[in-house]
Amino acid sequence: MYVRLVAALVFWCSLTGALMFGAAGTAAWPAGWAYLFATYGLGVPIGIALGRREPGLLRERLAGPYRGGQAVWDKVMVTVIMLVFFAWLAFMGLDAVRFRLSHVPLWVQCLGGLGGLCSVWAIYLALRENPFASQAVKLQRGQRVVSTGPYRVVRHPMYAGGILYFLSIPLLLGSWYGLALAPVLIALFAVRAVFEERILMRELEGYRDYAAHVRYRLLPPLW
Repeated sequence: MYVRLVAALVFWCSLTGALMFGAAGTAAWPAGWAYLFATYGLGVPIGIALGRREPGLLRERLAGPYRGGQAVWDKVMVTVIMLVFFAWLAFMGLDAVRFRLSHVPLWVQCLGGLGGLCSVWAIYLALRENPFASQAVKLQRGQRVVSTGPYRVVRHPMYAGGILYFLSIPLLLGSWYGLALAPVLIALFAVRAVFEERILMRELEGYRDYAAHVRYRLLPPLW
């Protein structure tokens, strides 16, 4: 299982790095390397910690985002999110390095790096608390409502961590234009959360009561 974890991280890191640095036109991009480390390098200890705590969840997430029994709309949504996400990363390489359209102060980039680390930690806390946090929107055998940890605050803490990630990474990479495009990804996550909740309300026992108790989906006290 851990071999699969490392292999998956190496694959996605290589693909992402090739895309980003290819768009940038150079490997001399310290912020780009910092991003890869924060996103994929930390994935090894986080994945090992998750595997020791919830090995079934780690196996489930390593199975990928497409699954049997998954709604067609979710397969389409996942595909769109992935395409937009990688296009976003490539665009920031063009903006911040190749054409140098944005000029982000170093202290702001450091702030973005800190925000990125916090977002990774927030996502890990949600994964650690919820053994049913599959990449695909579908009910699993024996699934129950999780209302502890970050799920006491918002109904979708992983998506909330994703919002912080989308706002922080453009700052780290030095791209104001990337930050301006971040709401597109945030909106896609918000739409997925709404559609996911329709399934949970309809099929997961106790979720309607949980939603009535935990009022906010992503951002207290806004939504």
